[in-house]
Amino acid sequence: MLNVPSQSFPAPSSQQRVGSGGRSKVPLKQGRSLMDWIRLTKSGKDLTGLKGRLIEVTEEELKKHNKKDDCWICIRGFVYNVSPYMEYHPGGEDELMRAAGSDGTDLFDQVHRWVNYESMLKECLVGRMAVKPTVSKDYQEEKKTLNGLLPKGPVTEIVAKEGPSSPSYDWFQTDSLVTIVIYTKQKDITLDSVIIDHQDDCFRAEIIIEDYSYLMHLRLSHKTEEDSSVRVVENVGKIEIVLEKKENTSWKFLGHPLENHNSFTPKKDAGMYYRKCQLISKEDVTHNTKLFCLKLPPGSHLHIPIGQHVYFQQTIGGTEVVKPYTPMSNSLLSDFKEPTLHSNKFLFFLIKIYPSGLFTPELDHLEIGDSVSVSSPKGNFKVSQLQGLEDLFLLAAGTGFTPMVRILIYTLTSIPSLRKAKLMFFSKTENDIIWRSQLEELSYKDKRFEVEFVLSAPTSEWNGKQGYISPALLSEFLKRTLDKSKVLICICGPTPFTEQGIRMLHHLNFSKDEIHSFTG
Repeated sequence: MLNVPSQSFPAPSSQQRVGSGGRSKVPLKQGRSLMDWIRLTKSGKDLTGLKGRLIEVTEEELKKHNKKDDCWICIRGFVYNVSPYMEYHPGGEDELMRAAGSDGTDLFDQVHRWVNYESMLKECLVGRMAVKPTVSKDYQEEKKTLNGLLPKGPVTEIVAKEGPSSPSYDWFQTDSLVTIVIYTKQKDITLDSVIIDHQDDCFRAEIIIEDYSYLMHLRLSHKTEEDSSVRVVENVGKIEIVLEKKENTSWKFLGHPLENHNSFTPKKDAGMYYRKCQLISKEDVTHNTKLFCLKLPPGSHLHIPIGQHVYFQQTIGGTEVVKPYTPMSNSLLSDFKEPTLHSNKFLFFLIKIYPSGLFTPELDHLEIGDSVSVSSPKGNFKVSQLQGLEDLFLLAAGTGFTPMVRILIYTLTSIPSLRKAKLMFFSKTENDIIWRSQLEELSYKDKRFEVEFVLSAPTSEWNGKQGYISPALLSEFLKRTLDKSKVLICICGPTPFTEQGIRMLHHLNFSKDEIHSFTG
């Protein structure tokens, strides 16, 4: 029998996130919603055409199945008959047909993904692609599996050699404490690079080094308290994790290795890991957006880097559904007064509730104390992009405002070279403007910050700017403080907004290095 891969969807290699408008969708026929598809998959109907058999599929065989009524697609080495799914696909039949009879993995990595495809298409699984022997037998025997899948060839090994060297670890103990020391050999390691999940005797520590992930994964030899302390010695790249023993006994060894222990792989090959966070509060921000506060488990250490996002995972109708959200501060102004005391254990998310949607109504129905599965951070924004910055321009539409909050706060408080920070905030009506009073107060308190609101459906009383993103609006807004000042433009919103905005920015002669998009 073939083993269905356990790796979560969306794939770690993708930096996709869904803006407030999501990706472009096509109208679906009546009775072709995601819930209708879930019901069909549970009906017992044969959706593969193979009567329950799983087969090995050659490239030649895959190529034959390239029609709408006979469409096979390969995703991460597994082949699915997606013909029954055609009418249920939000992106339309044409989008699926782009990968008909071929490997559609890259296409999946390029679009906005919000459903676990392995769960959604499990009844459509035809089988596994037949592996072609492309390297020597000796090499095949030496290869290690990553998340249950064999690497395609020696490329992964070559890339790893070109990247940073693999960390090592050691440990020592006292009567009451165990200290794990990880030597990263990197001098720019920060607390943001360290992710710890510790529950009962299972200990998991992931260290992010550039575009690589180092994993310690152990079943500890003795019980410890779940909470731990973490210290980073930046100048030597050393990480110290201190655990408190439950019993003052001497340990003979640290623990037994679990899956992928002591592995060092590209981040894109590292599987998604979720921990259950508790809903502490939710409060109205506008008529259709709410601020959710989640508490990390006691044994979790997770600092989400600025500009990065996480995935929420929920089981809806028996299918695992995931959607990305960007954490933000609980207030735009509190960080200017004093650091939040609980920032290490609490995460804040601004979420727009779509009454007719699938995912957000489920979130909205959660009671205080219920749990939400939250992934480790994903994203390619680096704080180093802000170093030496003189002009920061933020273009946000709707909840595309969320990644801008921490970037704005960090830049105003930690970048001494900054001369000007400007936000152009696109909303439908005045009632849709998120944190309007806070933004206006911030612009009053810090003269370097300016905010402009643009409404697409204003009332007759509105005296501000109106319309949609346009070259005229941008050319007036994007004025440098100096002719050659260092500039960064961040843009986030529904896909059409972002794509149009990026094209306009290029026409206004801003380079790729001066633009960062949060739509993937």
